[in-house]
Formats: sequence, C-alpha cells, structure tokens
Amino acid sequence: MITSAARTALRSAAAPLLAGVLTLGCLTAWTLAGNAGTPAEVRVTEGRILVPSNTEATAAFFTISNTGTTADELTGVTGPAGHRAMVGRDVEVAPGAHRMEMAGAIGVPARGALRMAPTDLDVMVSPPPRLAPGDRVVFTLHFRDSGAVEAEAVAVRPGRLEP
Repeated sequence: MITSAARTALRSAAAPLLAGVLTLGCLTAWTLAGNAGTPAEVRVTEGRILVPSNTEATAAFFTISNTGTTADELTGVTGPAGHRAMVGRDVEVAPGAHRMEMAGAIGVPARGALRMAPTDLDVMVSPPPRLAPGDRVVFTLHFRDSGAVEAEAVAVRPGRLEP
C-alpha cells in the first residue's frame, strides 16, 4: 500500500521526469533529422603567390571555403623550408600609405568563404623564394578545429591573381 507521502512524492517527481523524457526525445529527433550541426569542413583553393619584385618578401593568396555548419579559424601558416610565412593584414596608415601587420586568428564562417586579397589578408613569405610564372609552392594552413591543410600556390606576376 502506498502512503499519502509517497503518493505526493511520486506526483512531484512525475512532471520533471516527463519533461526530461520529452526533451531527450525531441533532441534525439532533431539529431536524427541532421539538424545537430556538422563540424567545420575547410577546403583551400585558388592558391596564388606573386613572383617577387624585391628580395625582402612576397605574398600568397588563397580562398578558404567551409561547407560545415560550424565556423573555424585560420591560426597560422607554414611555408616552404627556409622561408618564414605568416598571415598578414594590409592596414591603411594614411591616405595612400599602407603597411602590413601580423593578423591573429582569422575566422572562416560556417557555410561561407574567406578570400585573401592584396588589399586585405595575405600570407607574407620572407625571404621570397625564386619563382617564375607557373612555378608551384606548397603551404600548410593551420586551423583551430580542422587541423593542418596543405595547399598549393601557383606563381603569378603581380596583377594576375585571378584563377
């Protein structure tokens, strides 16, 4: 025989228990329907590196696409052996005067893309490798969640960045 106190305790526990079971069922259905999200899935394409015009540095540019439903971040880059590579940002310091500064982690949006350009983000390479148009250089781009991704950049003359 169930006592009055036990009946009251069971009634008190029934609502939270039912709410928990219902929530778990809804989350399971949401996940099975494919709506729980996917990890970042980055691809690096359209690599271009400028044939150097000086002995100090040159720049490389990539398009980074993310087909996942979670954003990622570009945290660094490794260039060819014997050459330093870093992600840089073009900053206007006065009308018509620009300088490059190191960029921190760069966001790659979910279901979006990041396109590097001379007037924004690029990969600075110092000292520049000896390059002729058509030469290929391999870089490794490092991402917070996606890890290391190798990408190839084709040497082009300045002004010829379009694939």
